Amino acid sequence: MIKKYPNRRLYDTETSAYITLADVRQLVMDTADFVVRDAKTNEDLTRSILLQIILEEETGGAPMFTEAVLGNIIRFYGNAMQGFMGAYLEKNVQSFMDLQVKMAEQSKGLSPEKWAQFMNAQSPMMQGLMGTYVEQSKSVFTQMQEQMQKQSEQMLSAFGLKR
Repeated sequence: MIKKYPNRRLYDTETSAYITLADVRQLVMDTADFVVRDAKTNEDLTRSILLQIILEEETGGAPMFTEAVLGNIIRFYGNAMQGFMGAYLEKNVQSFMDLQVKMAEQSKGLSPEKWAQFMNAQSPMMQGLMGTYVEQSKSVFTQMQEQMQKQSEQMLSAFGLKR
């Protein structure tokens, strides 16, 4: 557990030491389980801290998201599709992480030079994997659309309305 104090300092209760956002980022990189709580109210601040880390990464010179992507994400807030978009993004990120694990398993023990050679040799395979990933992503989105349509039809029929 990490406590956040009013002076904006973070205190790791496990190590009994103050830590920085960089330390919290490292916990994320290490896939450590943690929660950040307000020291006074005990409110869960984990999401807020994670968003703060993303903001720092995005403003650090090599952003992951374009302005168009950020704008589109913002547009989904308050939209009827907000819940579906969150689930869609989560499934896609997990699929991408699974792809990354497969790549890491295939490249264990490679030096940076061998890794570069591996990547060059694997370019067609990578394109195939990315194509498969995109197709899976489309499939997930289509399934979500169908589920939403069924739910809408059920809700309308419950009110005696037909489409």
